[in-house]
Amino acid sequence: MLVIFWIAFIILIILLLALDLGVFHRKEHVIKSREALLWTLFWIFLSFLFNIFIYFAYENHWLGIGLHHGEIQSGTDAALKYFTGYIIEESLSLDNIFVIAIIFAYFKVPALYQHRVLFWGIVGAQIMRGIMIGAGTALINQFSWMIYVFGVFLLLTALRMLFTKQEEMDPDRNVLVRLVRKIYPVTNNYEGSKFFTRIGNRRAITPLFLVLLVIESTDVLFAIDSIPAIFSVTTDPFIVFTSNIFAILGLRSLYFALAAMMNKFRYLKYSLVFVLAYVGVKMILSHYYPVPTLISLLIIVTILGIGILISVLVDHKESHQLNATMEKTELE
Repeated sequence: MLVIFWIAFIILIILLLALDLGVFHRKEHVIKSREALLWTLFWIFLSFLFNIFIYFAYENHWLGIGLHHGEIQSGTDAALKYFTGYIIEESLSLDNIFVIAIIFAYFKVPALYQHRVLFWGIVGAQIMRGIMIGAGTALINQFSWMIYVFGVFLLLTALRMLFTKQEEMDPDRNVLVRLVRKIYPVTNNYEGSKFFTRIGNRRAITPLFLVLLVIESTDVLFAIDSIPAIFSVTTDPFIVFTSNIFAILGLRSLYFALAAMMNKFRYLKYSLVFVLAYVGVKMILSHYYPVPTLISLLIIVTILGIGILISVLVDHKESHQLNATMEKTELE
């Protein structure tokens, strides 16, 4: 009977995406910061509203949900795990936003077409996340020691993130991009919002489709990091999947809301490193020293808050110093 919840949730997501592209964004336009912020708040509100459903569904075991996973103690426990998973995915997606900005800048994607690319990128990401969550859940259920493998992997990912600069990324070296270039001719210029076109009698692709491929492939890499991180909170596939999907649904609007001020959060990357490291250690110690979900949530929020606070303070200090220097120059 649990399949009813899965079908209903997938239908809900399809309807939301159809409304998004077919109604609210049917006419292509440049997404302004205010509009993006309102959409971001809408997706956050929707995810919190769904968490209320999670609470009542698991509290009352509707259609037997939650009975197959002994780790879920109550509706409160389920809602807390969902919220923690949502926070982890949303925070790790922030690093994805920086990469998306680099990709758009590299390919010089017009602002008018960026929403369309991100929309289809999110659709592909949801499909890939579903597959990877299913595979990860099966592995953990079959081999309990996989939780240690995921933990070590997250620690290694934290180290890689610490010493890797996003600016080093070269989209033209992407394997998918090089493969597609060999199969299809690529137009030199954008053809509006089209992904495909024709050169003579031959089918061709536009640079916009190359951008979509790069975003999809990089999202897979981020999913390899974020999905094991959520498994540190719960292995209940429905909570893992729904919290993950709601987090990435708001990724597009969050990108447009933060695009103009991403440089102000330069130290957030280090917070993400510590989040991954903490989650990795938590997974390795999970069978010996399990950390309560509420404690994990408080630790993760604190780590993120410190990164944001330091970024804001440093940016404010540098702005003040710059203004002081300019005033001094004018006086001279």
